[in-house]
Amino acid sequence: MRDMVRRVVRCAVGLIWGAAAAVVELLCTVLAGLLLLPVVAWPRGRRAVLRPVLAGARRLTELERARLRIWLRVPISPAYEDTQALGYLACRWSLGVLGAVVMVSVAIGLGYGTSWMYLWLLVDDIRDTAAVVYTSLGGLFLLFLAVQGILGVAELEGKLARRLLGPRHPEALERRIAELSASRAAVVDAVNDERRRIERDLHDGVQQRLVALGMLLGRALRSEDPARADRLLRQAHEESRHALDDLREVAWRIYPTTLDEAGLRAALETVAERASVPVRVEYGLTEEPERAVGTVVYFVVCEAVTNAVKHAAPTRIVVELGSREGALYVSVEDDGRGGANATGSGLFGLARRVAALDGHLEVRSPPGGPTLVTAELPCA
Repeated sequence: MRDMVRRVVRCAVGLIWGAAAAVVELLCTVLAGLLLLPVVAWPRGRRAVLRPVLAGARRLTELERARLRIWLRVPISPAYEDTQALGYLACRWSLGVLGAVVMVSVAIGLGYGTSWMYLWLLVDDIRDTAAVVYTSLGGLFLLFLAVQGILGVAELEGKLARRLLGPRHPEALERRIAELSASRAAVVDAVNDERRRIERDLHDGVQQRLVALGMLLGRALRSEDPARADRLLRQAHEESRHALDDLREVAWRIYPTTLDEAGLRAALETVAERASVPVRVEYGLTEEPERAVGTVVYFVVCEAVTNAVKHAAPTRIVVELGSREGALYVSVEDDGRGGANATGSGLFGLARRVAALDGHLEVRSPPGGPTLVTAELPCA
């Protein structure tokens, strides 16, 4: 319910912005028509006039892209032609007018729907109570229809932008092939980086423990003093425990069995318990995500928490998961010193993991903090 209210409010602001922009877009369309009409038979003059017209249409369309992205959550690629921008503006202003009509309906419905409150406060003697009730009910019904209209116009805005500004079918296929090739190469690089990390962990951790264990056992076998041999065996036993702990740590970082046995929530709670600073997990998912998506989310949280504890010296970390508009989002925020390098091996590897599932990873870490790592993944 809260997400729906936020979406309606966000779309309403986007439509208000779009209604104001529709005036400028209509003037731009009319002006372009008036400028091009006298020179339509003069190719050289037409090109001279068309150049600034298309440049202005491009600027207005960029503002529209920002509005669609921020308020309507409709991402539009900047790879469109200037003629497409002019055609889009010529059609878009009508939707702006429709959005203005819808927002006026919202205001009227809200006014009539709440009329009983200010009539009750301002009028001492209400003679026709039935009329007040009917007026309020009619206003609430109009408000309900107008809210549905907000969502409908927002959907039409997205469809129009994708239709007129989106790439043509062959271009879309070529772009998708390029994206898949890049993501496949990124997956191969991520696998190689993970293999090198595992080799490094085994070499620097488990192997060193086993070497020390072998040396302790050898010294215990060569010792002729029973007390010294017993002491060395105790040290060897302690070293074997450390080696097992390191081996479990390596295996846990490769893939946690909790993720398969108990689900993503339990795996994230395990990450929170293992951290040396307080970690609060706000889990807002109602269903268990697919294994591939859940695995990527787990590693995003694990790596972000590990980096924060190791480099930022935070006092608290907040992990939030949720879903919105067909996508799963996860954010990890800490109050540490900030300055995280998004191009470092850890975060860059996470970005490649997320991109392999057509997702997006963003890192905001100004000097002095706080650091916010967010990822958005499509839900199948």
